[in-house]
Amino acid sequence: MRPQKEILEIMQVFAKQNPNPQCELNFHNPYTLLVAVMLSAQSTDKGVNKATEKLFQIADTPQKMLALGEEKLKTHIKTIGLFNNKAKNIITMSRQLIDDFGGTVPEDRDTLTTLAGVGRKTANVVMNVWRHQPTLAVDTHVMRIAHRLDFSRGKTPLEIENDLMKVLPSEMVVNTNHWLVLFGRYICKAQKPLCGECPIYDYCQCDDKQQK
Repeated sequence: MRPQKEILEIMQVFAKQNPNPQCELNFHNPYTLLVAVMLSAQSTDKGVNKATEKLFQIADTPQKMLALGEEKLKTHIKTIGLFNNKAKNIITMSRQLIDDFGGTVPEDRDTLTTLAGVGRKTANVVMNVWRHQPTLAVDTHVMRIAHRLDFSRGKTPLEIENDLMKVLPSEMVVNTNHWLVLFGRYICKAQKPLCGECPIYDYCQCDDKQQK
C-alpha cells in the first residue's frame, strides 16, 4: 500500500484541480437523491438522469411514488438495468419511509440500510451528497482506482473504505468519492486511460502507463 504521505499528496492534486466536485446524478431533495442512487447501481449516471427527468416531475416524494405504482414506475425506468427489481425496491422503500419515518429520509447510515434496496454504498452516497458527511462510497470506479494507485489492497468495498478512512482527514473524505469517481470515469478509464491528460501522471506506477 502506498505511503500515507503520497496518498495525501495525490488527493491534494485532485483538490486543487477540482475543489468543489459534484455528484452527477440529478435530484432536488433527499428522496429523489435516494431513488437516483438506487437506480444507478450497474447503470450510468447519464442513463439514470434521462430516465428520472420525467419521473421526478410526477413522483418526487414517497407518497407520489406509491400513487404512481410499481407498474407505471417500470415504464419510466425500463431503460435502466435491473429495472424490475429496482422498481420493486423503490416502492417498498417508499412505503417504509411513510410507515416508519413519516415520509422523511433517515439521516444515519444504519437506519438507511434498513430500507429495501439500500446498502452501505447507497447510504454513504446519500449521507455524503445531501448531508455533507465524511462518508466514502466504494463503487466500481473507486475500487479500481484505489487498486491502480495502490491506495488499498482490500478485496471488498468495505476493506477499501476502511483503508482510505484510516489515512484521509475527514475534511478530505467528503470529496474523495467524487474525485475518484470522476477521475475513473473521465481520465483513468478502464479500457483506454487518458494518460496524457492525467493530473497525477508522475505518481502513477501502473504497468500499462502510457508515455506522454
